[in-house]
Amino acid sequence: MAQSVSSIDRASRPMSERPLPDLVTEIPGPKARAHVTFDEEWTSPSLPRAYPIVPVRGRGMAIEDIDGNLFLDFAAGIAVNSTGHAHPRVIGAIKEQASELIHYSASDFYLPIYAETARELARIAPMRGKLRTYLGNSGTEVVEAAMKLARYATGRPYIVGFLGGFHGRTYGSLSLTASKAKYHAGFGPLLPGIHHAPFGKVEHLRWFDDVLFKHLVSADEVAAIVVEPIQGEGGYIVPDDGFLEGLRELCTRHGILLVADEIQSGAGRTGKMWAVEHWGVEPDILLVAKGIASGMPLGAMVARAELMESWGVGAHGSTYGGNPVACAAALATIELLEGGLVDNAAARGEQLLAGLRELARRSPDTILDVRGKGLMIGVEFADPKLAEEVQWACFVRGLLVLECGRQTVRLCPPLIASESDVETAVRIFGEAVEAVATHPSEIARQAAAAGALHDGEVAG
Repeated sequence: MAQSVSSIDRASRPMSERPLPDLVTEIPGPKARAHVTFDEEWTSPSLPRAYPIVPVRGRGMAIEDIDGNLFLDFAAGIAVNSTGHAHPRVIGAIKEQASELIHYSASDFYLPIYAETARELARIAPMRGKLRTYLGNSGTEVVEAAMKLARYATGRPYIVGFLGGFHGRTYGSLSLTASKAKYHAGFGPLLPGIHHAPFGKVEHLRWFDDVLFKHLVSADEVAAIVVEPIQGEGGYIVPDDGFLEGLRELCTRHGILLVADEIQSGAGRTGKMWAVEHWGVEPDILLVAKGIASGMPLGAMVARAELMESWGVGAHGSTYGGNPVACAAALATIELLEGGLVDNAAARGEQLLAGLRELARRSPDTILDVRGKGLMIGVEFADPKLAEEVQWACFVRGLLVLECGRQTVRLCPPLIASESDVETAVRIFGEAVEAVATHPSEIARQAAAAGALHDGEVAG
């Protein structure tokens, strides 16, 4: 439809002066549709794409698309934009560092900011004692690094992941991933020596003694157990109290390294700096990425010093890992997290959980569960199509959310979310649920026409 004069006027105003959300065209708009056509001619078709948003600008909690529509962002680039979009302190740090030195490989030379970032990450890690840090570019890279370090340091061949876990798409991390079979399809054989345990319930811990150690491999041949303290792409699954504690005891008893993949759950997202802190568990290796640098590409592996010191020069490295500009963003992000954003995530998370649980109480046939900690919250629906259609119905109303698992929609906004942002999100989410419940065929038709029904392929 054509823009009205008032819509054109709204779209020309600064983002800070516009309501949120503020939709000035149909969704998706004409420029967005044209860009999707262009994109599909040139980019890899392997990219799953959740729905046809074409973002060009972000400020705070707002994403502006190519047509000038403003969306309330409760997806945060898959839980990455922890300090919101274009936080002035992060932007200032990036600009200052870029004006001095954009890149020089820390794999071969001594970058001051690399060591500073390594020290800061060790300082805030949930482990006691002397720690050392390796910096990479992404989550999947530091998962790979941890797999290498665990095998090297222990001299053991086997690694255990969990059913429902997601750790990345490169070969080692893909081999650990077990959230959806489709991620493996066509890529076998995968890395050998990987086993997958059931996740989340205390009684599942018996699987290690009753199945793995009894029938498959000896406990003294297992190098590491890699676990997301709260599963991300697998459905925002929160384990039972006692599960992670039991896992820590099992690892200690058998000399197995416990690796906490906090790539999605860390950096303050759950209302504590690290999700494992909700259970008082100390891993041997901590994996960090996503929100730690507010959108700049940075991953980190923090490990006990004796593990890191077991491998020598040349055992592992990265040309771009620990890039100075990404490190500057991480240092600014850590200051902001400790300066109030972790606490805000806890407070706003309680508000969001309460609002969504009230919505679930009113929609028992549609919503099966609302779960999470802090601003890492999943809403599980009665079937996968409902989850897809609610995601779409939120999008066309100006709220960005993202599916995960088989039939869950995740809400993982920037940690700067305000009380009013949460109120708005709950209201729009409720409207979307009601629309899907009362007009499912129409919502499904709209989403299918836009190519947005894809059987939950979005990962991360």
